[in-house]
Amino acid sequence: MSDCELLELAAKAHGGIPAAVVGAEPGYYWCGATCAPQWNPLTDDGDALRLAVRLRLCIGPNLDGDMAVAFGDDCPNMTEPYAPNPYAATRRAIVRAAAEIGRGMGGSNYGGEPHAQD
Repeated sequence: MSDCELLELAAKAHGGIPAAVVGAEPGYYWCGATCAPQWNPLTDDGDALRLAVRLRLCIGPNLDGDMAVAFGDDCPNMTEPYAPNPYAATRRAIVRAAAEIGRGMGGSNYGGEPHAQD
C-alpha cells in the first residue's frame, strides 16, 4: 500500500481531516472557508500522536526492543523495524494501524465522522 493510500485510510479513521491537507506539502491550506494545516502523521510526530490518541491505540516497542508496535481494539498489531529510525518506525506503525481501522469502515470518503469521539 502506498503512503498516500495509508494516509487517506488513516484520515478516514480519524475523521474530520479535509482531503486537501492529507499528505500535502508542509504549510496551511484553504479548505472551503477555513484554513487547515498540512496533515501527515508519517512525518509529523504531533499528527501521529494525536491520531494514536484519537483512535485509542497502544504504541511502544516490542519485547525485544527492536520494533515499534501499534495496536488497538479495532485492528491487529502493526509492527515496523526500528532501524534505521525508531521515530519514523513508530509513526508508520501508528498510521498502518489507523489505516486498518479506516479500511474496516468501508466506503471511500475519508473526511467524515471520527472513529473515536474527543
